[in-house]
Amino acid sequence: MKILLAGGCGYVGTQLTKTLIEKNHDVTIVDLEWFGNHTNQQVIHKNIFDLTVDKLVGFDCVVFIAGLSNDPMADFSPSENFIQNSACPSYLSYIAKKAGIKKFIYASSCSVYGYSDDRFSTEEDPTFTQHPYGISKLQGERGVLQIADDNFKVIALRKGTVCGYSPRMRLDLVLNIMFKHAITTSTITVNNPEIWRPILSIQDAVQAYTNAIEMDVPSGTYNIFSDNYQIKDLALIVKNEIEKTYPDKQITINSLNIHDVRNYKVSLEKAKKCLKFNPQYKVKEIINDLIKNHNKFSDFDNDVYYNINTFKNLI
Repeated sequence: MKILLAGGCGYVGTQLTKTLIEKNHDVTIVDLEWFGNHTNQQVIHKNIFDLTVDKLVGFDCVVFIAGLSNDPMADFSPSENFIQNSACPSYLSYIAKKAGIKKFIYASSCSVYGYSDDRFSTEEDPTFTQHPYGISKLQGERGVLQIADDNFKVIALRKGTVCGYSPRMRLDLVLNIMFKHAITTSTITVNNPEIWRPILSIQDAVQAYTNAIEMDVPSGTYNIFSDNYQIKDLALIVKNEIEKTYPDKQITINSLNIHDVRNYKVSLEKAKKCLKFNPQYKVKEIINDLIKNHNKFSDFDNDVYYNINTFKNLI
């Protein structure tokens, strides 16, 4: 299959590119390389808005895995957030359909659920996000799904917080942050221990994208995550796994009880049924993957590992 990956040099995109090539897909990457290129592939260094219909003719599938990736970036530049996460995928899906492409996959986020109660949110439940990042991802979903039809399948993957090791490493994700602080300071600080988050291992994220690309999947939104956890349980698992590997370390967990704008746990039933998505990696596996690879990102203060720092430097 001939696939265009918009944002293929990113945290998830780097791993997805490798997997797709190993499965003998023909992958083309479009990326501005804000965080470098760890794919060993040629990259079309171009703004997505500069792509035209004629450049997309011949592809079988377009995957939008670009955009601004978290709340700090969205809060720093709300205007750029809405451009990159809402307008950009809407434009790319529009020209993809014009080019005769049959499938478009959009990287959405469980952040669209905002702050909810303790029930498991399904893809059919209302969304309550009121902050720039979540709103932009929800608008992006609506923009791309608006033009779905029998000849143009559109799949929006609402991912949980992706964590784990990637050659294009990030240390601004909840488990990765906890790992960093446990290693460097022997302390994990938790803003609010009671809130819920769906956590997604990077390996499971790649599997979800691969299934969406290769399978005949109905258009729509799909929750994608490895498991739901309360933040206090994440911190405890990190503490236990680090202490098990490094017996000389004693990790302290500090809880601040600060209100968070996001609290949600979600259902996986739709993705299991339609995407045949069965996650394989829990938090223990994610942490041990970080332990195994941490010598590859030991310069913990490098701005390239923190999207907001890199973004500010670019701006």
